[in-house]
Amino acid sequence: MLRAPARREQNDRKGKDLPKVNDFNIHVATVNGSGSQTANNTLLRAIFQMGIPVSGKNLFPSNIAGLPTWFTIRVNDKGYVARQKHNDVLVALNPETSVVDIAAMGPGSVVVMAEGLPTPKVPDGAVAHVVPFDKIVQPIVPDVKLRKLVVNMVYVGVLAQLLGIEKAEVERALEAQLGRKPKALAMNRTAVDAGFDYAAANLPPAPFRLERRDKTAGKILIDGNQAAALGAMFGGVTFTSWYPITPSSSLAEALTGFLERYRRDASGKATYAIVQAEDEIAAIGMVLGASWAGARAMTTTSGPGLSLMTEFTGYAYYAEIPAVIWDIQRIGPSTGLPTRTSQADLLSVAFLSHGDTKHVMLFPSSVEECYDFGMRAFDLAERLQTPIFVLSDLDIAMNVWMADPFPYPDKPWDRGKVLSAAELEKIGKFERYRDVDGDAITYRTIPGTDHPIAAYFTRGSGHDEQARYTESSEAYPRVMDRLNRKWETARGFVPKPILEETKGAEAGILCYGSSRWAVEEARDLLHEEGIGTSSLRVRAYPFTPEVAEFLARHERVYVVEQNRDGQMAALLRMEYPAYATRLRSVLHYDGLPLDARTVVEGVKAGQREEVAVR
Repeated sequence: MLRAPARREQNDRKGKDLPKVNDFNIHVATVNGSGSQTANNTLLRAIFQMGIPVSGKNLFPSNIAGLPTWFTIRVNDKGYVARQKHNDVLVALNPETSVVDIAAMGPGSVVVMAEGLPTPKVPDGAVAHVVPFDKIVQPIVPDVKLRKLVVNMVYVGVLAQLLGIEKAEVERALEAQLGRKPKALAMNRTAVDAGFDYAAANLPPAPFRLERRDKTAGKILIDGNQAAALGAMFGGVTFTSWYPITPSSSLAEALTGFLERYRRDASGKATYAIVQAEDEIAAIGMVLGASWAGARAMTTTSGPGLSLMTEFTGYAYYAEIPAVIWDIQRIGPSTGLPTRTSQADLLSVAFLSHGDTKHVMLFPSSVEECYDFGMRAFDLAERLQTPIFVLSDLDIAMNVWMADPFPYPDKPWDRGKVLSAAELEKIGKFERYRDVDGDAITYRTIPGTDHPIAAYFTRGSGHDEQARYTESSEAYPRVMDRLNRKWETARGFVPKPILEETKGAEAGILCYGSSRWAVEEARDLLHEEGIGTSSLRVRAYPFTPEVAEFLARHERVYVVEQNRDGQMAALLRMEYPAYATRLRSVLHYDGLPLDARTVVEGVKAGQREEVAVR
């Protein structure tokens, strides 16, 4: 039922029910382009500053402005950060979605809704408060257009008072957001105060409260694309070409900002180059040219962009040119759902190109690994002389995550087998595509190396060990077989999986990327129900020996992934046919980040099937 603010006494809890502390979800429903992002980030940061583990999920439309957008903040003392299917506190400001948003709330939930919204029947056991947001903000902001942006700060104040977010922390968070704009800061602070005072005077205590903890001390808040950009900068990137596409654009934009600030010589001249290309074909072509010339070069894209990069990627594989390609995965096929998350590019990336190709893929699961792999990808690319794909996704890339501060790199870059003029003089002979030491990785030179035998032809057409053009039926298989042996060599260089073994576990769970967080929580929930599991988080393809060992130890392995067709499971079956019958898929592909309950239900369904078969 709807409650007018003045009827506070009708919702008096009479001290019978204790509030739920530091374990609930806040869901904000607004309109894209309304300025709500600043308000939502202020809320998230203020809670984080209170020492409480928190995570945020932004669900936004693929247009510039006007369509519905949602932001969910999960508060959890145990540090769980995966999405949950239910919400406990709703702020409803969008008239187009208010009926559905409110109807989705369950018993015991609290709805804070704007005055004048459509008023559906509130679910049984839920309480709704009607707040005159427009009237509260009107005396603060005379300008009507500006008022539509500042009104969001009123709900920040309302929630701060209702939920116990410390006022001082809200002000600190607001300072972090708007500190460089004194007038905007003052105006928004006044709006927060107005919302706080209104709630104090008119709204009853909520059944959810925040209490200060010390669990976020020393941690930072950052999104995956920013972390990847930092990693690339410390990894030595000097050239980047890209074409805008959601959700990868912010990686290139963040990298641009970092390099502009930190990558200049004593005179202020830039020591890097970033080019916005005319399309993804041009972007990858420029990367390969820069890398061939000796630069550490990268691009960033998403699924549709990868499709355009197919031919050049095959060229880089066959001509053995290093490159780093970040694929921030989103829903497909075609344009698909551009602002929804996915893990559905594995098979296309693994074999991207016509003919026989196999590409190295890295699977970061956190902002820490985005930073780490942002550096490591360049070392791998140059060591293996091949494209390295880093498969992040929208959930990691564009949402804000807690993390420990990133370590400063303490190792020199690995440029791989690059011959200097002095080394060429010593060996006296150089054949670009000949394996001379058995690891299937050949030596290369950088253009401009001052030695008469340094030059070679780089060929995407048939070539022999001396880089000479040939259509020989003997030479082509020799080169292709060596590339396949190099693929085997790569197993010793890529990041190993992370194993968590439980003695006597009934089943194994294998996951990768952002699915990690739902799996970690799901394993705890399964344990509470008496189902023990071990887990393996794969971090790279080609698979390392630990993957086969994990499959061998478990009669049932649930492969958790965010796509329809079980693409990781397909790669595993191709690689390990002897264990194919042990694999069970737990799939999630609605575009929302994976939640723990889906994993739990998938594993339990599989376990029931096993019992039925027996």
